[in-house]
Amino acid sequence: MFELSRTTFEPAYLGLYASGMLRERVEQAIAQLASCRVCPRNCRVNRLEDKFAVCKTGRYAVTSSHFPHFGEEDCLRGKRGSGTIFFSGCNLRCVFCQNYDISWELRGRPVRPEQLAGMMLDLQGQGCHNINFVTPEHVVPQIVEALPFAIERGLKLPLIYNTSGYDSMESLQLLDGLVDIYMPDFKWWDREAARKYSKAPDYPEVARRSLKEMHRQVGDLVLDEEGLAKRGLLVRHLVMPGGIAGTRNVLKWIARELSPDTYVNLMAQYYPAGKVNQREYAEINRRIRAEEFEQALDDVRRAGLKRLDSRQILRGAELS
Repeated sequence: MFELSRTTFEPAYLGLYASGMLRERVEQAIAQLASCRVCPRNCRVNRLEDKFAVCKTGRYAVTSSHFPHFGEEDCLRGKRGSGTIFFSGCNLRCVFCQNYDISWELRGRPVRPEQLAGMMLDLQGQGCHNINFVTPEHVVPQIVEALPFAIERGLKLPLIYNTSGYDSMESLQLLDGLVDIYMPDFKWWDREAARKYSKAPDYPEVARRSLKEMHRQVGDLVLDEEGLAKRGLLVRHLVMPGGIAGTRNVLKWIARELSPDTYVNLMAQYYPAGKVNQREYAEINRRIRAEEFEQALDDVRRAGLKRLDSRQILRGAELS
């Protein structure tokens, strides 16, 4: 039911490019930078003039690294790795961010569209199974702008949009027909938790709206004959100390509003980082306990979700 023959797969963006519509998308994308509404912050700064606000990113995307990643889900990394491109900057301000130097301090270098395309092709040349854009919410126009350069030079891998879930509908509309695999987080169910820990009280509503649109575009996750993801939605949820992320409600919503067949990665790897050592965040200044993760696994079963990343079950056992 969820398998796709490798011989029938073609990345979504190739059809849009062949139709000539990708060039129109590029124009629409760059126009959004003039009064930025690329993400839900709606900062309205003119990024074409290299101005910026929360994401700290102006006209060109900033990247910190690109390499074959072997730490992603099995269906993404396969035998040759997921071709990750890590973007610097972020439209959230998660106080526990494990990549604080990249997301808050913008470690990296600006790249023009031709250079970004070159990174995609370099990863393809290394044998990666896909191109995995990490933290791309604030640089969707720059990604769209780079795609024609990559396609004209032979790009043919599936594209993964690896996001926090804090995405604007305008950006998701730009990506419709370009992205093959959406991999959003669903971080918070509660507005107050989202405000305190990610400085975005509207995160829960935005994430619900975004995930519905992603699922509408690509449907449930489809794997090929070797178990590699080719198209669809994969949702990540990080289990937090004390259940403050609202795990039970998040999982129930996914099963009810998206699909019981949604592929879910329930993540156990939270650890204190970023600003968590400050007194006001003392309640999350610890790892999660084994019983907390076991409760989250039980919440998956109670929600009726059928496709859970198997490595997380093993990781839960290791916690105990």
